[in-house]
Amino acid sequence: MNTSYKMILVLTIISTLSGGRYCDWDTYTSKKIDEYRQQESRQAVKEVLPETDEEKVKEAGDFTFYVGYKDGEIKGVAFVAEGGGFQDIISLMVGVTPDFSEFTGITVLSQKETPGLGTKIANDPSREGCETWFIDQFRGKNTGNLTYVKNQKANGDSEIEAITGATISSKAVITILNETVPTAKSSFESINQ
Repeated sequence: MNTSYKMILVLTIISTLSGGRYCDWDTYTSKKIDEYRQQESRQAVKEVLPETDEEKVKEAGDFTFYVGYKDGEIKGVAFVAEGGGFQDIISLMVGVTPDFSEFTGITVLSQKETPGLGTKIANDPSREGCETWFIDQFRGKNTGNLTYVKNQKANGDSEIEAITGATISSKAVITILNETVPTAKSSFESINQ
């Protein structure tokens, strides 16, 4: 047996064992990751539908809807909205009134925006005591045609104050909402007919 053959055999055995071990580890961790994501989604639904005491899941089209009830009456609907940000995909949990006319809240599920700038869409440490000011300003706003303003306070029912230095990330969130809400409304209405 020559040296080259021995090296190939040893590397093949090591690669096979390593790959098998990786598959085992992936099987174990993927279950934990899925459980964590489901828990995170449930928590996000409670954040965007604060006035509900029960949620039921309904699916239609590409959407999974979390319908929030209080005393047997629908108080809001939550769903995931995703789209392109400055760096990568931004994923939001969006809460709206039952008629999809007003936001009850939004929260950022995942984002990979520029640290210290775009990440302020989820948490702005420079605003002590009001770190979630950007996403908080959506609560109570109309869902139709959101716009943004720079370097001034937002006025009106559909205007949002953009984050200074992260206008692209701010605009991305607004674009995601403007594009997703009408589609989600159509899908939701199709299951309630």
